[in-house]
Amino acid sequence: MPTIRPPAVAGMFYPAEPVQLAQDVQQLLDGARPHDLAAKALIVPHAGYIYSGAIAATAYASLAPIAARIRRVVLLGPTHRVAVRGLALPGVEAFATPLGRVMLDTASAQAIAHLPQVSVSTRAHELEHSLEVQMPFLQSVLGDFTLLPLAVGMATPEEVAEVLEVVWGGAETLLVISSDLSHFLPYAAAQRVDNATVQSILKLHQPVTHEQACGGTPINGLIIAARQHHLTPHLLDLRNSGDTAGTRDSVVGYCAFAFTQEENHVRH
Repeated sequence: MPTIRPPAVAGMFYPAEPVQLAQDVQQLLDGARPHDLAAKALIVPHAGYIYSGAIAATAYASLAPIAARIRRVVLLGPTHRVAVRGLALPGVEAFATPLGRVMLDTASAQAIAHLPQVSVSTRAHELEHSLEVQMPFLQSVLGDFTLLPLAVGMATPEEVAEVLEVVWGGAETLLVISSDLSHFLPYAAAQRVDNATVQSILKLHQPVTHEQACGGTPINGLIIAARQHHLTPHLLDLRNSGDTAGTRDSVVGYCAFAFTQEENHVRH
C-alpha cells in the first residue's frame, strides 16, 4: 500500500461527500466562461469553493482542449500553518480526496531532491489547504495524471524558478500556482490593490509581495520562468469574496491566469 496524504479540509473548504463534490465541481466548470487557450501554467485561488470556486473553475475549464495530453501536474502553493525554508515535498506516495487517489511523480521528486532549497516535510503538507483544494478540480478535468506537490515557504523567486526549470517538461506537464490576492481590505481598496497586482503579473514584473498575494513567492518564481520560456499571461477572471459569497467590508481577492507559449517560440 502506498503512503497517502489524506484530505484535511474536506467538509470545510469543499464537500466531503464524493457525489456532492463531483456535482459541485462540475457545476462550477459548466458555469465558467470558456477560453480556448493551450495553457502551460495556471494561477488559481484556494479559498473555500463558495468563495473562490467559480474563479478557479475559469482556469480549469480552459484546460478542456488540452486535458488529454496533460500527464503530470506540478502544483505549488504557500504554506499557511507550518514554517518551511524553501520548497517542501510531502514524503508520501499519493494524495487522496473524496474523489479518489492521485499518485505522486516520484521521478520528478527525485530530480529536484538534490537542490538545497528542496526538503521533505510531511508536517508542512499535513493540514495545508492551498494544494488540497486544487485536487478535485484537477481530478475532474484531467484523465490519468501524476502530481508533484510543493509547499512553498521562505524562498527566493530564483529558487522557485530553478525548481520549475528542472521539472518544466513539455506539453504533458502543467504548472499550477495556488494563490489568493489581497486579504481583508474593504471592497474598493481590495479592487485597487488587486488590479495593480494583476497588472504586474500581466507585465511579468516581480516581486509580487505577500500583502498582494499569499502565494507571492511561487508567483514570482513563475514570472521568472515565464520570461525565460517566453510565456504570455492571460487574465481569465478577477473577483473577490464580496462578489461571490461574502460581505464587502472585508474581502479576499481572487484571480485566475493562464500562461501560454508564444507561437514564435514553440519548441518543435
